Amino acid sequence: MLQQDYLFPWRLIYENAVIGLELQGKRTPENEQYVDHLLEEMGPFSNNHDSPAQLSGGMRQRVALVRTLATKPDYMLLDEPFSALDYQTKLQLEDLVAETLKAHKKTALLVTHDISEAIAMSDRVIVLEASPGLIRRQVTIPPEIRSLLPFSARDQAGFQRLFQEIWQEFEDMRVRGGCPDGG
Repeated sequence: MLQQDYLFPWRLIYENAVIGLELQGKRTPENEQYVDHLLEEMGPFSNNHDSPAQLSGGMRQRVALVRTLATKPDYMLLDEPFSALDYQTKLQLEDLVAETLKAHKKTALLVTHDISEAIAMSDRVIVLEASPGLIRRQVTIPPEIRSLLPFSARDQAGFQRLFQEIWQEFEDMRVRGGCPDGG
């Protein structure tokens, strides 16, 4: 799942959801049933035969998640998947993605510049140096935070302390001129 959903505008919602299966030569009735189940789980979609242009940004990202899960990958890369969404939709989708990953027993690597998102959605946060991309610090998220859905995790004791620790790492890099964003 990427920053943009990359749905093909000329393909209907369902056809976008199964494109990975088509490309892998795995579009079988059994896998199509799985896609139907995923669309139902991620919905509500009023009509799977609508075009992507008829969907909101959040619904488009849900189709992108279905497309990703349809191929039953062992691992998933989530590269800034919520950055193009409004804050309310972002929070709702974070919970949906977290629940879905847990339900489908998927391992994911989340790439984000949002410290709160990283803490709320992760077991571990890895802070990278700007160049050559070395690991500066690893922060293990305590079970009392990581066991909750992202929205609720933000209210837990210790969340703000973790945020401040990670923020300070970026500030230290910025002062030294090694912040990944140049900030």
